[in-house]
Amino acid sequence: MDMGMQFLTDVGFPIAVTFYLLHRIEGKLDILIETIHQIPEKRT
Repeated sequence: MDMGMQFLTDVGFPIAVTFYLLHRIEGKLDILIETIHQIPEKRT
């Protein structure tokens, strides 16, 4: 039981931080992709 709790503590926190950062950056990536798609339209 103690080994399982230590594993969860060691691995769970980095996983939680990773998911949080991916969620935050997702919106910015969507804006970047939309901007890249608009580049050819602006050149014509």
